[in-house]
Amino acid sequence: MTDLSTLWEVGLPLAAGAGGLRYAQVRAPRVFWSVVGLPVAQVRFAMTYRSTMDVCGLTVQPSRLRAFLVRNVARRSDVQPVPPKIRRVRGSSTGMRVTLRLPAGLEPADVVAASERLRHAWGVHSVHVVETRPGFVELRMTGYDVLRRVKMPRRRPSGLMTVPVALREDGTAFVRDYLKVPHALTLGANQSGKSMYQRNLVAGLARLRVALVGIDCKRGVEQQVYAPRLSALAVTPEEASGLLDALVGEMETRFDLLSDYGAADLWGLPEEVRPVPVVVLVDEVAELFLVASKKDEERRDRMVMQMIRLGQMARAAGIYLEICGQRFGSDLGKGATTLRAQLTGRVVHRVNDKQTADMGLGDIAPDAVMAVTAIPPDRPGVAVAGDSSGGWSRIRTPEMSADEAAATCAQFAHRTPDVPTLAPFRPVVPAPAGSTGPTPLATPTPATN
Repeated sequence: MTDLSTLWEVGLPLAAGAGGLRYAQVRAPRVFWSVVGLPVAQVRFAMTYRSTMDVCGLTVQPSRLRAFLVRNVARRSDVQPVPPKIRRVRGSSTGMRVTLRLPAGLEPADVVAASERLRHAWGVHSVHVVETRPGFVELRMTGYDVLRRVKMPRRRPSGLMTVPVALREDGTAFVRDYLKVPHALTLGANQSGKSMYQRNLVAGLARLRVALVGIDCKRGVEQQVYAPRLSALAVTPEEASGLLDALVGEMETRFDLLSDYGAADLWGLPEEVRPVPVVVLVDEVAELFLVASKKDEERRDRMVMQMIRLGQMARAAGIYLEICGQRFGSDLGKGATTLRAQLTGRVVHRVNDKQTADMGLGDIAPDAVMAVTAIPPDRPGVAVAGDSSGGWSRIRTPEMSADEAAATCAQFAHRTPDVPTLAPFRPVVPAPAGSTGPTPLATPTPATN
């Protein structure tokens, strides 16, 4: 009886603890990693660092001075190869970061090539290598799949035109910085999470001092809910043609202002005369290229020409493009590839064919094309983000419903700037239920050719 009582008193807490850890590993991976995973990984890293670097080919032969000191001062006959020197080890709720000083003879590419072997050696989910400065690299290890259940980090980059949109697979925030990457292209099939990405982007932009311009030729089914925060909205190809003409006119007016003040771009102007930045959100760009009859071709060609002009010159005037679609290549028609070449940032969600992945990333990051085709259909929101530098990473946007995005736009409707050139395209915002006051925004007057 005593043995049974002892077994009950000891075994029950152990079983409960093991069950709790297993539950935390599945349902609360951050807690499990912080309590169990991180201490284990730190001990394994400290005990196996030198041998792991040696077998992974990340060591170099010591210098003659070091070899002389080892043989004559330390009195050791065997001179060990030299691994990268550990400068800093930091733990986090998602993984561990290690800063290394590379010895002469190693380069960051050598560490990148061995990242998969390091991942298995230290028992972590992934290892990403980032060059922080010449001679130094940072190993960003993640202890679990951070993209399975997205939770944005507390510390996020901020700036004048900076919007955290998604989570990278290394646990850092993927940021849309319009001062560094002025124009971007987002591709993805139906149900791939493309709309979720746009909602997070619009919700972030709504908080900034920017003018948002929407072009949604699907009668506004995607962007109409953002109307309280939009300075202009076009819901048909005819309205889109007039709106693009107005944007080009606004760009030329701003160039005159830049010339008067001798400024290179919008941010070089004095704050008291600086116009508000404009972000143009184009949903399903193919609708602007496709025509139903020959008489619409002239309008199509004009819209494409105006978008190309905006892509080539509008950055200096503070006008930025966010173009979204399912496919975007030469098969859309004349001018499509020319416009695509102006779009530096690329975000590609799950696609229906490899050719679409090539359209989005093949010209800037060929290695990322296979990563796009490997995105499973049961993980909406997962995408591959790349830029003209050739770098790329997997990202995933947090879940956000259309109602949440609409509520954010309504909350920050007071930040909607008045841009006189775009006033004819200001969307109508229905009055709230039970309100008898006048509609605060003007009725749009579409401009056509």
